[in-house]
Amino acid sequence: GAMSVDSITDLSDNASKLLEALQLSHPHELDPRRSLGQKMLSLNPIIWQVPRIVDRCCEHIEAHGLQTVGIFRVGSSKKRVQQLREEFDQGLDVFLDEHQSVHDVAALLKEFLRDMPDPLVPRELYAAFLSTASMEGPAQLATLQLLLFLLPPCHSDTLHRLLRFLSEVARHAESSRGPNGQEIPGNKMTISNLATIFGPNILQKDKPGEKDTGAMNFEDSAAIILVLQRLIEHHQTLFMVSPEMQRHVLRRLFQSDPDVIDYLLRRK
Repeated sequence: GAMSVDSITDLSDNASKLLEALQLSHPHELDPRRSLGQKMLSLNPIIWQVPRIVDRCCEHIEAHGLQTVGIFRVGSSKKRVQQLREEFDQGLDVFLDEHQSVHDVAALLKEFLRDMPDPLVPRELYAAFLSTASMEGPAQLATLQLLLFLLPPCHSDTLHRLLRFLSEVARHAESSRGPNGQEIPGNKMTISNLATIFGPNILQKDKPGEKDTGAMNFEDSAAIILVLQRLIEHHQTLFMVSPEMQRHVLRRLFQSDPDVIDYLLRRK
């Protein structure tokens, strides 16, 4: 069930904030085979919050650029990118078709992520995310998942969309054979390459223009790449709330906020 933001007006402000913080989902609802053609369910129970520019850029490259060698590394037209950026900034319904250069769209996506006033991973969580680079195995993934649950809904939804997109790009990195034996060129953008390019745009310690920006030490740079690699590799499970955690949260809410429990049960 989709629901509008207006449908939460009957709840108190406190209950609304609790709903935003819960970010509940059922794992089976995240199974693409059960989605019936709909978008993957957002962890945010209010509404799927992904900026139009991010969704449009990802969709365009998924449709027209997965076999483009060196996507995100080949130069673009600064003039065309600036024009697209201005159109999105004006709130226009920008239509990207097969005639649009995938390199321009790729550059626009990178610019948007780089220039966000607050990066996808908020700066207050920068150190916590980087600390997971020294962990291994299940402990690393469990910590990353808990940190993802701390993201604001819009950041969580947008990061999820971006990671799903980057995983699809990496899936086409190697050359393959078509049904008639013809060679289909790979884009050469492995998960490692993508993490190297997008990592500094997603995990930012300083605001753009600050004097320390660009002076990142080698350890931080290597940690950023490793963390983003793990996020891309495991995005399907990292954004899934386990039934055990849902039961735990619901038990706690039953004690403190039964009105929220009643609302969630009626919605489900």
